[in-house]
Amino acid sequence: MEHTAYANWGGHYVKLTWLPGVELPDPAFVTSVHGVCMDQGKMMLVHVQGRGFNLPGGHVEIGETPVDTLLRECMEEGYVKCGDSRYIGAIEVSHEENPLFDPNGKYPLIGYQLFYRTTIIECLPYRQENECTARIWVEPELASQVMEDHNLAYLIVDEAFRQAKDVL
Repeated sequence: MEHTAYANWGGHYVKLTWLPGVELPDPAFVTSVHGVCMDQGKMMLVHVQGRGFNLPGGHVEIGETPVDTLLRECMEEGYVKCGDSRYIGAIEVSHEENPLFDPNGKYPLIGYQLFYRTTIIECLPYRQENECTARIWVEPELASQVMEDHNLAYLIVDEAFRQAKDVL
């Protein structure tokens, strides 16, 4: 089942569609990678300056795999080392209805944000050296009360914890 939301990102009107379990898209169309970082039944959220509490994640750097990006972003934003990382789905980001879309810009007309569930294996002292100002651990059922994001984020959290329970 897919779920869709619309977002206004800096004046850019985008259509977001959550695609749980979809096959990994072509890396050329992957714009970012994010993770539901789990530890003892809770998830870590990071406070991103200007955006509030959210899942850690960011853009893929040259030469990185999606898992490389995930592990790097978890360390940079949350100061945690993560282990087992499992792909759970993607958000399709469509600019087809975005009147400000620049076909020569850095984003494709249709791109993908990948989402993984991962296990925290080590928590290091928090240093605030990057764009995040804090980290917290939250029960998954409280995601909608703490996260400052579109409703698809809560579906992603639910999917990650559902899959984690299926493994046990």
